[in-house]
Amino acid sequence: MRQIDHFLVGGAGGPPARTHQVWNPSTGEVQAEVPLGDAALLDKAIATAQQVQPGWAATNPQKRARVMFRFKELVEANMQSLAELLSSEHGKVIDDAKGDVQRGLEVIEYACGIPQVMKGEFTQGAGPGIDVYSMRQPLGIGAGITPFNFPAMIPMWMFGMAIAAGNAFILKPSERDPSVPVRLAELFVEAGAPEGLLQVIHGDKEMVDAILDHPAIAAVSFVGSSDIAHYVYKRGAEAGKRVQAMGGAKNHGIVMPDADLDQVVNDLAGAAFGSAGERCMALPVVVPVGEDTANRLREKLIPAINALRIGVSTDPDAHYGPVVTPEHKARIEGWIDTAEKEGAEVVVDGRGYTLQGHENGFFVGPTLIDRVTPTMASYQEEIFGPVLQIVRANDFEDALRLPSEHQYGNGVAIFTRNGHAAREFASRVNVGMVGINVPIPVPVAYHSFGGWKRSGFGDIDQYGTEGLAFWTKKKKVTQRWPDGGGDGSNAFVIPTMG
Repeated sequence: MRQIDHFLVGGAGGPPARTHQVWNPSTGEVQAEVPLGDAALLDKAIATAQQVQPGWAATNPQKRARVMFRFKELVEANMQSLAELLSSEHGKVIDDAKGDVQRGLEVIEYACGIPQVMKGEFTQGAGPGIDVYSMRQPLGIGAGITPFNFPAMIPMWMFGMAIAAGNAFILKPSERDPSVPVRLAELFVEAGAPEGLLQVIHGDKEMVDAILDHPAIAAVSFVGSSDIAHYVYKRGAEAGKRVQAMGGAKNHGIVMPDADLDQVVNDLAGAAFGSAGERCMALPVVVPVGEDTANRLREKLIPAINALRIGVSTDPDAHYGPVVTPEHKARIEGWIDTAEKEGAEVVVDGRGYTLQGHENGFFVGPTLIDRVTPTMASYQEEIFGPVLQIVRANDFEDALRLPSEHQYGNGVAIFTRNGHAAREFASRVNVGMVGINVPIPVPVAYHSFGGWKRSGFGDIDQYGTEGLAFWTKKKKVTQRWPDGGGDGSNAFVIPTMG
């Protein structure tokens, strides 16, 4: 059986006490084992990072940018093999896997401009002979704890910005699909980064706690479920760390009566069911405004959903593949059971789906559930699977209220031809990322990513200028170079005092 190792200078130094199985979701077979590290192994990684980080921070930004440029080239050259490796452990189809890698690369592209974005501010003549300027400096050692659903994109979101800014980085990826993060770290060294600057250490909660408690780690970035995000934020903050912790989501798509329903259905097919719905920016709730809109939309959705092709991750014609583990398959089907018991109508039922020739794979058929209400647990919680729920709204205000009052506030979309309605919705909705006729409103790399409410804990978003702010500390300098011979005529005066 294949063994997936930590990526550390000198290796782990002995056989692991504990391991975790890595599935092939398409076949239902265990394909590899990954070691689960402990606090002692983290200490080893930290010691290496402490040795290499000061030299990296002292490297001028242009040279750091050249490493990022070379890394980008290497990832692009290895795109096919990375996508195949990712698909084999996660289950998403190859095109989705390539998209996973590409969205991470977009942040690497932004990080290639680190000499520009690291520039500070300068004020000449803030007082008599006084100048004030600021500079951004790295924190030291950062850490990332990443989820299974984007094993390439989210690690690159984190370590790309952190390392370009001058930090060392320790990545703890999901133990469910850990091979791609290790391969990315290998390519990073090949790109010219010092060994030990980016290290990958595998583990479960024991390793998470060790990261959150370690005094040498200055900042932690996390993406995962909301309950764990809250735990990470609280424990990390109590340890004196800077923490950004992105949680779960229940994104809504508001469909106004004037919307182009054919376009909406096409968008929903990808946004709700792509990557088997295992995305925090998936669109699992559609909110048609008015009964007529709801009935017309439902009529169009049913044949479109039934036409979706489910296949193994290597099937080029499949719209989506299996979910990541047998436990997750059971969890998704359990939520469909719950919705039915709560009184919702299961219109298209994906429970019990099997793929011929791959009967042991972790497949869930596309599911459409109508007559869902805000009081239902299946609406309140994240299902994280290929399930689309219809929640009918009476009018615009009713539709606006649903995502605004939901416990999650990651993303939302509105489909309409009415510019006033779109502008009003975008201004008033209590959600962090908004799409107008865009079903998955993930901002481009030079903006930033982050939700509100229980979708995000901490004050600073991922990547872009906010990511730079998270991975650096800002130093402010007030300076003067006095003239004269010490007769008191050049006494210092604070700028605000005159």
